[in-house]
Amino acid sequence: MTKVLVTGGAGYLGHNLGCALVKRGYSVVLFDIHKPDWEVQSQATFIQGDIRNYDSLYKACEGVDCVFHAASFGMSGYQQLQRTKIESINIGGTQMVIDVCVARNIPRIVYTSTVNVVFGGNYIEEGDEETTTYYPPEKQLDYYSKTKTIADQMILEANGTLLKDGSKLLTCALRPPGIYGPDERRLLPRLVAIAKTKLLCFKFWKDQTKINWIHLHNLVDAHILAAEALTASKGYIASGKAYFIHDGEHVSFHKWFQPMFEKLGFPVPWIPLPSSLVYAFALVLEYAHHILSPFVHINPLFTRNEVLKIAVMHTFRIDKAQKELGYNPKKFSFADSVDFYIRKSLQPNES
Repeated sequence: MTKVLVTGGAGYLGHNLGCALVKRGYSVVLFDIHKPDWEVQSQATFIQGDIRNYDSLYKACEGVDCVFHAASFGMSGYQQLQRTKIESINIGGTQMVIDVCVARNIPRIVYTSTVNVVFGGNYIEEGDEETTTYYPPEKQLDYYSKTKTIADQMILEANGTLLKDGSKLLTCALRPPGIYGPDERRLLPRLVAIAKTKLLCFKFWKDQTKINWIHLHNLVDAHILAAEALTASKGYIASGKAYFIHDGEHVSFHKWFQPMFEKLGFPVPWIPLPSSLVYAFALVLEYAHHILSPFVHINPLFTRNEVLKIAVMHTFRIDKAQKELGYNPKKFSFADSVDFYIRKSLQPNES
């Protein structure tokens, strides 16, 4: 039985990826610094540990054949402003994963990257892996995007590294956009909280500005396909490569979140504001966070990076993933995720 380890195994993606791998007959180790919010399947093993700790990760990787490196920090909100922690986890943790794989003779790493590695506010329409290059890390507005860009390069550059037993390490990176799905606890709850303040009545995006999204189940499928594409049976086709993946649709922010406004009874954003003004407001809040953080906690409604991700077109092609990985995204509806959120919020809190 093939044994795999998932870093960030207590997170939304990591936990669900682990569940899917168990169903496919894999022996799964979920590795995370935090205990999972969800129940761990009996066929999986949860090990609490820090990817920045070599000994802890090395011990957890005994007998492992593939590492799914999904652990990261600083994806959204005020977390994007915590430089030291972001760098230590996203860069230092990634180096630790590579080092342990070399020492343990683990031949495969599938890295969960992000479209942020090529996007920093620049207009991208139908971007592909060959012509859409890295956005310069030094120009990135947030530490998450900067460190994920560096880590993406580290993972791909590690491809072909000689292992202790003389074989080679094979790596690939998946670059998804924003994630949604049932019981997602980061994006939707945060937007609902902002909507409750009535501040989402302002509209700073254009309807013709399109972006991509990916459902949890499509993202999980892509990871499993990528791992298989690093094996001899698939001709090691994914070796050293990066892939854009999403649901196969380009949609506007306004249209995408329409179900949230309708089902939760919030007013649809209608007061137009220049995106430059919202960007400037986000900048002020970021500076206020840094200056006042020793005394008071300020959580920006949006960071500058988040404003640009909503207001600036950035769409990508998934032809390469479809052709080389066999990736075939299924159809999902964001409305279903909103329905799940509503049902969940109506359930009594467990004591």
